[in-house]
Amino acid sequence: MEKFGEQFLHQRDSKLHTTNKVEHEKERRIKKEEKISQKPADKIANWLDVVEKTHTGHRDDPRVLKRIKKYYHKEHVIKAEDFPESYFENQKRLAREEGHGDVEISNDQRGQLKEVIISDQESTLDNWADYLSSSDSDSFPMWAKYFVFNGMLKLSTFDKERHSFGKRKRDTVAPFPDLNREALAYVVDATVKKINKEEIEGIEDNQELQRLLQGVNFGKLYAYAIEKVTPTEQNELENTGGEWIKYDQNSDHMSLVKSLQGHGTGWCTAGETTAKNHLKGGDFYVYYSYDKEDKPTIPRAAIRMQENDIAEVRGIAPEQNLDPYIGDVVDGKLNGFPDGEQYKKKTADMKRLTEIEKKHASQEELTKEDLNFLYEMDSNIEGFGYHKDPRIEEVKDKRETKKDLSYLTGHAEDQISTTKTEALSENIRYHYGNLDLNSLTSAEGLNLPETI
Repeated sequence: MEKFGEQFLHQRDSKLHTTNKVEHEKERRIKKEEKISQKPADKIANWLDVVEKTHTGHRDDPRVLKRIKKYYHKEHVIKAEDFPESYFENQKRLAREEGHGDVEISNDQRGQLKEVIISDQESTLDNWADYLSSSDSDSFPMWAKYFVFNGMLKLSTFDKERHSFGKRKRDTVAPFPDLNREALAYVVDATVKKINKEEIEGIEDNQELQRLLQGVNFGKLYAYAIEKVTPTEQNELENTGGEWIKYDQNSDHMSLVKSLQGHGTGWCTAGETTAKNHLKGGDFYVYYSYDKEDKPTIPRAAIRMQENDIAEVRGIAPEQNLDPYIGDVVDGKLNGFPDGEQYKKKTADMKRLTEIEKKHASQEELTKEDLNFLYEMDSNIEGFGYHKDPRIEEVKDKRETKKDLSYLTGHAEDQISTTKTEALSENIRYHYGNLDLNSLTSAEGLNLPETI
């Protein structure tokens, strides 16, 4: 019997048959005086027999799989000492863009953040180990399971704009990829048929799949399959019929996790520890659109609460934005919260301020609309911090205030005041800022600006 699958693994990794794990099995068989072959495919097949027995031969004893997963954690989950400083800098940037100002992350906070990341990586890695060791995947040949698991370990975050996975490195903080069973079955079926030289239905009219199967790269095939079985096509996204489901504060987080995993949302809440922490903080709402069986199973949007306040709103578009069709559904839900309108304004204000800050930093000219927003001519800029967003003053301090105000108001610069002394002098038409006159004892001869 030809070992097409094992030959395929050897072609992909010509040194696999000489690795310690494979050589160890060869030596074990020699000691037992068993007949052995030096052919790479045979050596790999013998080793895979052992892998299959250890992973699937003890399903009545969960302690065995627990030990196996613990080994995988040690080998593949990020270590506390490998966390990149860029991760913490990104957390500080996000806090700044929400209006919290320049925050410092203490050593204790760093430790807590690391624990969450490590725990989420462990749980998402366990999903793959559990499934590939379960009877649900018995239809997959062992060589295909190795191909899948080894390929998955190389993948980081799925980029919806590039339609591809990033590469996982030693310091990658992202969880392991979602396990989408339907997409995985598609990949395994196509790969097995390709390697066994069997006919693949419909491939003649599918040039993209033909191209992908030439290289048989798991990451590329899995990315293709995910988009094939998840609602990313316009006609599928246009279906906004569905239901909001509420997960109560302090309720069991696993029902929320299971409803999200495998759908490629990109939400960190698909990680067990993150979901648990989110539900400790408040209720969690998810909008699921109807699947082909008219069941609400496809996550489209989420609203996370922090106690009684809206903490964040997320969608399934790139960067967790709302997709183009779900906005009205989310707006309708937000209108039912006391702070719904305020949240929408805060989110819009913080997004606009971030855009202005970036334009200013790159010395790009600010438009009249930008300046009108920055100087809060029509309404105050609202953020999620306890104090005024410091970026407002930081940007304004580096600009010529009177020149900007002259452009906005149409008044000459010498007719604009920004201090009390200037405001009380003659010929001032417009004053920017507060004007406290409590210290005045008389209004005699007082000249006030026309507009304050």
